[in-house]
Amino acid sequence: MLLLKGKFRYFLTAGLLSILFSGCLGTRYLAPGEKLLYKQKTITPKGFKKEGLNDLYIQKTNRRLLGLPINSLVWMYATGKNRYNPDKFVAKKEKVETRYNRRIAKSKNEKKRSSLQYRKQRKMDVLNGKIENGNMFMQWGEKAAVYDSSTVALSAEKLTDYLFTRGYFEATVHIEKTEGGKKVSINYHLDPKAPYFYDSISHAIEDQKIETLFEKNINLSLIKKGAQFNQNTLNLERERIDNLLKDNGYFAFGRDYVEYDIDTTYDGYHKIALRLNIYNPTGLSAHKQFRIDSIIFITDANTQAPSINTKRKIVPYRDITYQYYHNEYSKRILSQRIFFHQDSLYSRTATINTQRQLANLGMFKFVNINYDTSGGKFIANMYSSSLNKYSWSNEAGLTVTQGYPGPYYNMSFLKRNLFGGMEIFELNGRAGFEGVASATDRENFYKSIEAGINATITFPQFLIPLSKAAQERIGKLNPKTKLLGGFARSKRPEYERETTTFSYTYSWENKRVTQYSFTLANLNIIQSKLDSSFRALLNNLSATQGNNIRLAFNPSFVSSMIFSMTWNPENYGNTSSNSKFLRVQAESGGTFLKIYTPKIIEKENLQLFRFLRLNVDYRKNRILNSNSVLAYRINTGVGWSYSKERVLPYEKYFFAGGSNSVRAWRPRRLGVGSAPPLLSGNPKQNGLFDYSFEKPGEILLEGSVELRKKLFGFVDGAVFVDWGNVWSFDENQLTSGSSEPSQASWTGSTKFQFDNFYKELAVGTGFGLRFDFSFLVLRFDVGMKVIDPSRKEGERFVLDEMKFFRPFGVGREPVIYNIGIGYPF
Repeated sequence: MLLLKGKFRYFLTAGLLSILFSGCLGTRYLAPGEKLLYKQKTITPKGFKKEGLNDLYIQKTNRRLLGLPINSLVWMYATGKNRYNPDKFVAKKEKVETRYNRRIAKSKNEKKRSSLQYRKQRKMDVLNGKIENGNMFMQWGEKAAVYDSSTVALSAEKLTDYLFTRGYFEATVHIEKTEGGKKVSINYHLDPKAPYFYDSISHAIEDQKIETLFEKNINLSLIKKGAQFNQNTLNLERERIDNLLKDNGYFAFGRDYVEYDIDTTYDGYHKIALRLNIYNPTGLSAHKQFRIDSIIFITDANTQAPSINTKRKIVPYRDITYQYYHNEYSKRILSQRIFFHQDSLYSRTATINTQRQLANLGMFKFVNINYDTSGGKFIANMYSSSLNKYSWSNEAGLTVTQGYPGPYYNMSFLKRNLFGGMEIFELNGRAGFEGVASATDRENFYKSIEAGINATITFPQFLIPLSKAAQERIGKLNPKTKLLGGFARSKRPEYERETTTFSYTYSWENKRVTQYSFTLANLNIIQSKLDSSFRALLNNLSATQGNNIRLAFNPSFVSSMIFSMTWNPENYGNTSSNSKFLRVQAESGGTFLKIYTPKIIEKENLQLFRFLRLNVDYRKNRILNSNSVLAYRINTGVGWSYSKERVLPYEKYFFAGGSNSVRAWRPRRLGVGSAPPLLSGNPKQNGLFDYSFEKPGEILLEGSVELRKKLFGFVDGAVFVDWGNVWSFDENQLTSGSSEPSQASWTGSTKFQFDNFYKELAVGTGFGLRFDFSFLVLRFDVGMKVIDPSRKEGERFVLDEMKFFRPFGVGREPVIYNIGIGYPF
């Protein structure tokens, strides 16, 4: 059996290497007389910013595997092309089209005809894609980048134009060509020379009202005296002026009325005199300012009349005329989400905010707003179409928890406009088998039965006394109040656990960039039933290692107030520009008990907790080029208990290790501090340590750096470095212990110390694949320990002890295989 495994690994490795090197250099796929564009490089003076220059090349070089001279994508394209027969797909397209046309013609059911038409179009799109772009291998691969001198000249011209738009009016680009065999390398030598700067800035505005408005906001101008010329800044300033005017009644204004006069011969070396001009419409002495004469809101735009003679009711409310067949929605709530009024100046920002906040109510399929300027009036027409009052959804699938898969089933029922004030009632049920790592075993995982039900009511306002003016101001923030009640039950071989939850939460947002939530009360009653042998194991664990995992299974009452803030200014995770993300959560546990103590606490003898907890999670994605992203993350937290027992609820502890943490350690098994786990009873098979127990900590510090690169098709690759650990406030000197007399033991500390914590940071590295199916990302990562703080000082570098397969041997470190859904951060 071992012999077969060895042969299998040999043939697998040999096969993979042969595939990779079969595409070694794309020169083998060139026609006679052709040469491969092997390298392109832009050379600039020292200190000159090169960011974005490589994206200006007209012709791209072929991507290479890990920077090595291996053009596997060229091999992939050539392999696909050799097997590609376009006539086959053309014939198949005709056959499919004929078959569907026949079925559509025979069908008398309109709904079925529409379904067939949709399915036909989907199949046509797939086949057209193969006819136009080739088979799958051709679409995933790349054509060999055949050197073309004309595209090189165009790239040089594009680089020159780019420098010109950045103020380098005298820039030159020199092309250096190097040939070696069938390979061509190109260097673009950029000589930007001295840039031009704004020395004089003035404006000429024909409309006096617009001039007054412009000067009032002159401090917001993006063009500053002394700044370097930048065409992009001029475009952004034109856009700023357009937005400013359209927010002040100038509905018909356009960017084409804004022009610039630029004088590069003005007074001195490389100085620019710039004049900004805002012209009037042809034949007019001024731009017209529009005020809203009336507002009409049709709330059921797509609804058919109950009968031919039925007309919509017309109901004025404040300064808005509502029209509808049935009075379904609260006009008070709707009016709070409308941010323009009769006789107010037109504002594009107010219009967009109104449309967005009405959509946020979750009542409408669409919300459209247009303005009618005919008849000498300026009328705001608003249209919305209602979503179904009731909706059901069912979902079945596979979830991955701590690296183990398991099936689940979700059911959701939703009722809109529950009390007539646009409330949303939602009932969610979930049941499933989840594969979870055993809390007390390193290797085994259990089939955990998880089931739960939650009921929520969401109100589109803050349920607190507020004045009418305050309600209207807050309406811009998408205010919501959510009441939640839930029950969850989990069953594992060691225990059964039931949690009853109630929470009361306010949420709001600021310009879609920052979301806030404040949970006034989050109450949980936790009951557990333990297997007798499991209880004995937990008690022994607490006595011998100071591990407080047993507290997770005490009957307890956990109450807290939670404030959280999420800042997402650039749509974190987008693939076109750099983005960042920050989440901060602060929690005060036991605060509710100072106001009221439920009787059930004494009746059921529930354990109480008083604590403070803070968690800060910062992430950043940097786009290197169209195929590469560099992602960073720092995640830190601290939890402090001030109750008599000096312990946190188990769910409030911090853990490190796992597919979304330090991936070279098993889930929740890293730490605490430098305290070592027990030594393995069978190190040859399982590695040095026995990672049987979870490692809860009160202080968390971890981070990651990950380079993600597109490989082919929907497959991306990644290499990463993770670091981190958890610590406690208290000093616990723990000894590794051993079941092998021949193995020496040593001692480590769990306490966080400012002058020593950096020596106790675990470091892991690894690589992985991501399969991006558009609707989800499936992730496989291989984590390898680099520095293990639980070992003796001087022996903590363990990368050279790495081993992929059993037997590991004494002192060797097994790699960790992680499966996850989505990116790790």
